[in-house]
Amino acid sequence: MSLEPSRQITQAAQALGAHLPPLMAAAERVAATVAQGVHGRRRVGQGDSFWQYRPFYTGDSAARIDWRISARSDRTYVRETEWEAAQTVCLWRDGGASMRWKSRGAAVEKADRAGLLLLALAALLLRGGERVRLLASDSRPIAGIGGLARLADALAREPDSFGLPPEARVPRHARVVLIGDLLSPLASLQECVTRLAALPVTGTLLQVLDPAEALLPYEGRVRFDGLRRSETALIPRVENIRAEYAERLAQQQRGLAAICTAAGWRFAVHRTDHPPEAALLSLYAALAPEPRRR
Repeated sequence: MSLEPSRQITQAAQALGAHLPPLMAAAERVAATVAQGVHGRRRVGQGDSFWQYRPFYTGDSAARIDWRISARSDRTYVRETEWEAAQTVCLWRDGGASMRWKSRGAAVEKADRAGLLLLALAALLLRGGERVRLLASDSRPIAGIGGLARLADALAREPDSFGLPPEARVPRHARVVLIGDLLSPLASLQECVTRLAALPVTGTLLQVLDPAEALLPYEGRVRFDGLRRSETALIPRVENIRAEYAERLAQQQRGLAAICTAAGWRFAVHRTDHPPEAALLSLYAALAPEPRRR
């Protein structure tokens, strides 16, 4: 099954997101906090720092158009403040070869579940008035629940990755959600998280695993094929390596949790034989505003 932007997957994502109340993504600001906002914005309106000019999108208010800049081009532009940029939640799902697999104990491929969770989370954010964008070099922010279909189309056009998100410009103080099997070397994943956290950006890693990857339930003589046809391993008795395999997977997950803790991020695990609502709740909690300390 592929991640084509079908009406079915969009409707499934909307239905899944409908089970939760609107989510307001919290973007922590370093300079100051005010009592009225959960986003850490310093004040409403024109006092916010300028961030960039961007093209006018459907759903933007005409009052936000910068006519002076627009007059110099054949496009219409709006003035975007740093606070507005901080409300954008950047989303990424791994669509590489390792994600396009499922065992007999799973109903969907890991890539399909990751795509569903990404779109469901986007539906919540858009319904709550937030803006979302794919973590990609040429992606644009999307606002309004009507933008979910555009996000699904953009997701389908995104080239397959290889376990790591691409380097892309991310607004300071934004939120990032990275969804994949996260089986790449820990050093590479740490470099990615550290780079984003230094902006500064806060985020969440969600590891999506097939139940067979989590449990290695096989018995007897089994041949495992790798991502390349030349990569094969013939195990005479799989049950003899189950404990060692479980420890290796646990080491990977402990490493991912440590990377997230050091960066102030969060880490969670989801299996494709479990209901997607549980993973969405985990992401909901991870993006919820931190309680203010008195």
